[in-house]
Amino acid sequence: MSETLTNLIGWCATLILLLTVSSQVYEQWRTRSVRGVSHWLFAGQLAASTGFVIYSILQGDWVFVASNVMLLITALVGQVLFLRNRHRSEDEGEQAPHR
Repeated sequence: MSETLTNLIGWCATLILLLTVSSQVYEQWRTRSVRGVSHWLFAGQLAASTGFVIYSILQGDWVFVASNVMLLITALVGQVLFLRNRHRSEDEGEQAPHR
């Protein structure tokens, strides 16, 4: 398989994953709610993405470096929104999940 086709497959997979994860982040931003969202989703993604960035750099795989940096940023934004929304929910007396 050519390197160009291989990279295209990697970029397409990256786009699909980013759209999937960012839709959850967008939903949190839009609704300002933590209902149905686990704190561990973004905490785990932050840890995994950090590890994958380091691994990808060591492997010299720049498609995955870029992909995982974007996923790391998405996880960071998601975590910040989760914490902000949970704090807001607690201030308003809502029952916020503590997962």
